[in-house]
Amino acid sequence: MAINKLLVGFFATGLCFSTTAQNQKPNIVFILADDLGWTDLGCMGSDFYETPNIDKLRSNGMLFTRAYTNAANSAPSRASILTGLYTPRHRIYTVNPPDRGKTENRKLIPLSNKDVLDTTFVTFPKLLQANGYRTIHIGKWHLGNDENQTGPLANGFDVNIGGTHTGTPYSYYYPFCDQDGKCLPNLDLSDSTYRYLTDRLTQEAINHIKLSKEKPFFLYLAHYAVHTPLQAKAEKEKKYKQKVLGKRHNNTTYAAMIESLDESVGRIVETLKEENKLENTLIVFLSDNGGMLAGISNNYFLRGGKGMPYEGGNRVPLIISYGNKIEKNSTSDVPVMGADLFPTFLDIANVKTEVKTDGKSLNNILSQRESTETNKRPLYFYFPAYLESYGDENSFRATPFATIISENWKLIYFFEDGHSELYNLKKDISESIDYSQTNKGKAQKMRNKLYKWMNRVNAPTQFQQNPLFMKKN
Repeated sequence: MAINKLLVGFFATGLCFSTTAQNQKPNIVFILADDLGWTDLGCMGSDFYETPNIDKLRSNGMLFTRAYTNAANSAPSRASILTGLYTPRHRIYTVNPPDRGKTENRKLIPLSNKDVLDTTFVTFPKLLQANGYRTIHIGKWHLGNDENQTGPLANGFDVNIGGTHTGTPYSYYYPFCDQDGKCLPNLDLSDSTYRYLTDRLTQEAINHIKLSKEKPFFLYLAHYAVHTPLQAKAEKEKKYKQKVLGKRHNNTTYAAMIESLDESVGRIVETLKEENKLENTLIVFLSDNGGMLAGISNNYFLRGGKGMPYEGGNRVPLIISYGNKIEKNSTSDVPVMGADLFPTFLDIANVKTEVKTDGKSLNNILSQRESTETNKRPLYFYFPAYLESYGDENSFRATPFATIISENWKLIYFFEDGHSELYNLKKDISESIDYSQTNKGKAQKMRNKLYKWMNRVNAPTQFQQNPLFMKKN
């Protein structure tokens, strides 16, 4: 509760899309993919994956080319979306444990890490729920569970189907359970019509769209796809095995999983159309972090992938569509982040609050009104933990780091030895040229900004040395 008290302030919502009648409040559909990379869509340049429905959603709305999640892995990213806060505020930094990889290879002792979202935080679903919205959670939660009163039902949702603390689906195949019989919650296993998890969650979402008659609704469809295990529908995988492989994308199982995800988006849009709700529904499509490497996908032109401090770690596809209220086939290259969705959703729903967030409403960008505050603001990322490399316990995807992105520049500060890397994302999107030594003045200015931000959000800047590493060396 003490943390929340520090965050109380006031912001008034912009009313560009607002309506006055309660029954005219817009519906909101938020579709969150899991581990979908920046170029894993047709509209983002994939030469193998097929995503016609998501591509159509893009053509009917706005594509954000510089969208970031607030972390490069799942749990902290989702916590920041729900709370609108940077990771040092909610203290969820990584998927437990924070001390991944061999102990003797870690120079520092990572910070303690929370893996459950404290229910004292005000989430945007709580605010929507309190303002007349029917709130529906379907799919992956990964921040607690309803049995311990830390799941969706304790965080502003009227309905939870499939959401628990697990970050990995037990199985994509019916009955969606693991070998010990542990199953996703609130899925009626007597119904075997949809035997693939992505299809089943989509049908649950469709059912609840149809049930939402008298109230506006917020639907959070948090797919487990395309997270491992790689399990696809056999007929779709067969199709991709017969297709010419792409130069960058060539995993046939992953391609089939993406196609099922794409079909989900198409079915949701079609249902909204049939229910005469499409024009009054804001639709947001996002991934929770960058694409997985290790032979699964490829984020080229970006460097790195899931869990890493580079662009491939948390630069993701973001598409927003809202009937005729957003210019079709429009694009924004303004840097935005997952925490921006909190104030954006409240803005669209015309909900006022005294809860202060780190995010900024995207309303001005969606309506193509200039917003210097959003365009010029820096973005920050903080990861005080370790992630081992794919299949290699002797090296790391990430060691403790903090990052600032300011306009076209990006600085990554590494806590182990205090060195920095500086990149110009406009000239070098692949982060192949480190300017930290050739532009020391710029690097120092950005480090100073980063230090001030860490102090402002109470992010620790001093780490304890790992004595086991020191003995080894």
